[in-house]
Formats: sequence, structure tokens, C-alpha cells
Amino acid sequence: MRVLTYLALLAALIVPVATQATEEQVVLGLSRDRVAITANFDGSDILIFGAIKRETPIPDGDPLQVIVAVSGPSAPVLVRRKEKKLGIWVNADSVLVDSAPSFYAVATSSPFHEAISDTEDLRHKISITRAIRSVGADMNIQNAQEFAEAVVRIRANDALYSIRENTVAVDEQTLFRTEIDMPANLTEGNYSARIFLTRGGKVVSTYETTIDVQKVGLERFLFNLSREQPIVYGLMSLAIAIAAGWGASAAFRALRGT
Repeated sequence: MRVLTYLALLAALIVPVATQATEEQVVLGLSRDRVAITANFDGSDILIFGAIKRETPIPDGDPLQVIVAVSGPSAPVLVRRKEKKLGIWVNADSVLVDSAPSFYAVATSSPFHEAISDTEDLRHKISITRAIRSVGADMNIQNAQEFAEAVVRIRANDALYSIRENTVAVDEQTLFRTEIDMPANLTEGNYSARIFLTRGGKVVSTYETTIDVQKVGLERFLFNLSREQPIVYGLMSLAIAIAAGWGASAAFRALRGT
């Protein structure tokens, strides 16, 4: 059994080498793989750069295109539609969007629809609309797709969603680089950075890595305390509020006394 296991592992190592001998592969680098959220955090820039590893000369035909997609943790989002009734705006229909990334940025080396075909986009879920999954809308709700579009619109206005065409520099079809701007209102968690190499709209190689975004220092302590010991967090917040109110009152009386 042990011999068979070793043979299986050997086959797994040998076969990819044979099949990938003529493929183009990504060798990636990041200016940072960890983002620390502190009290004065006002956003961050991440430089993503890399090279194309080849065993053969650069293929003839369509030029190489590079797509970089960075996405934050995904979670369901409840979206409500407001309607004006009797002069008052009230909540009407609501749809639970099954999964939407908290942050999503796509950078391309050419216009998006030139870099990748619609079929490949559907397969790899690269564009913003394809990255959002919404399948649970009630049959009675009209234009349910508008709710997913509202998520994109709102988060784009908050600089959380963006498509940045022609922002990936590709040199001699071998080196590439781009910069992803991450805003201050980030959700902590593991962020996925995916790189796609395409020719003629078809994906020829992919690579994925992780960027860790976490609160640090006092922010981390307070966040953990609020989740793990909410009663203690609430009492501490109340004590701070009382102390601040008493201090302000004492200072005001002192000023009036002088």
C-alpha cells in the first residue's frame, strides 16, 4: 500500500510537469501580504507584480493580457426597496443577496471585454456582477436582479467595488505590475488575490494568493471584547460614558466658578 502511495505521489508530480511544459505560469510578488487596521488607518495601497514563466518562446498570435482580481470576505446582504406611499418613504420588497464580497477590485491590462470572453468570465466569475451570487429571490418580486445591482452601485460609491481597465502594465509579455487601492472602510478577514493570464479572451493560466487584513492594537482588543464578552464590553462602555459625562460636568462647573 505504501509503495502504491509513493507511486501515486510520483505520478502527480510528473504529470503536471509534462502537461505544463508549454504553458505560461505566474510568478507573483506582493508589496505586502498583511494589512493592519489601526485607529488612524486611512486606506492602503498594495503593489502586485510578477513575471511569466515559460518553457518555450512567447507564443505567436494574440498578445498576453493580465487580469488581477482582489476580493474581500463574502457574506449575505439584505437589500430593501423603498417606495413612496401616502407621501412617506417605506420599505417595500426585500431580497437576500446570497453572497457578496465586502471588497472587490478588478484591474486589467486592456479593456475588460477584450481581455476575457464572456464565457470565460462566467466560468471564473471575474467581473463584479459575476462575483455576486443572488439566487434566492421570491418569485413574486419583480426585477429581482436590480437588488444585486443596487449592492454594486452602493459599494462602488463607497469605493469598495471598482473595475480599473488598462491599469496593469505588461512589459514584453513577461513582466506585469499594478497597484490596488484599498479604502479605509475595509472588513477584516482573508482577501483573495487572483491573477489570470489570457490570450484571445481565453484564460491560459491562473494564480491565487491571500492577503490578511486584521485589526491590531486597541481596535483588536475592543473588537474581540465586544464579540467574546459583550456584557463586560457594555459595562465598560457605560462606565466610560459616565466618567466622561462627570468629567465634562466638573470641568464646566470649575470654569463657571472662575
